[in-house]
Amino acid sequence: MIDWLKNITKEYPEFWKSYLKKFNSKSTRFVVFTLETTGVNPEKDVILSIGAIKLENNQIQVGKSFEIAVMQQNYFTENNLMAPVLDSNLPKMNEVNAIEAFVTYIENAVLVGHRINFDIEIINTALHKMGCGSLKNEALDIEIMHKKLIDEDDKSFAVSQLGKIYKLPIPDNQTVTSDALLLSLLFLKLKTKLGIK
Repeated sequence: MIDWLKNITKEYPEFWKSYLKKFNSKSTRFVVFTLETTGVNPEKDVILSIGAIKLENNQIQVGKSFEIAVMQQNYFTENNLMAPVLDSNLPKMNEVNAIEAFVTYIENAVLVGHRINFDIEIINTALHKMGCGSLKNEALDIEIMHKKLIDEDDKSFAVSQLGKIYKLPIPDNQTVTSDALLLSLLFLKLKTKLGIK
């Protein structure tokens, strides 16, 4: 409650104000995304790359994909991890520009991912450093959808396992974009099986 009161008069960046205005209406679009990160601690680790694909009217919009390598100079210098990102063919941006571009891309779409709570948490950490709030999008998790379908709570399922279960091709050279495409295919199958509109 107190955080809300502190932020009443807060001046947000323009891209964030535009993003918030998108929530005046409910979206019928989905954005399936995945991140490559340096680890699983949103407070200490950083985003290395983002891959996302829009779904509109149950169609994967490959031509409207989003892919970016996030240049994390301080992290790379300290940990000597710069080479894989520099060698990547993905467009490169610093974290602030990459997060702004991603938020502009997703708008008010329903977000879909695998273990998506972590992805949203690490993006929110970056947004907070930029003086913004947290993402407002609804979110669906592929792994949870699968567990609901098979009525299983205790077992974990990697993306590649889910791809094999649903007889989808698993690329040899996985990238954030190929993972986003695989997640999109999984989502469409699970959405149909679970009767999600």
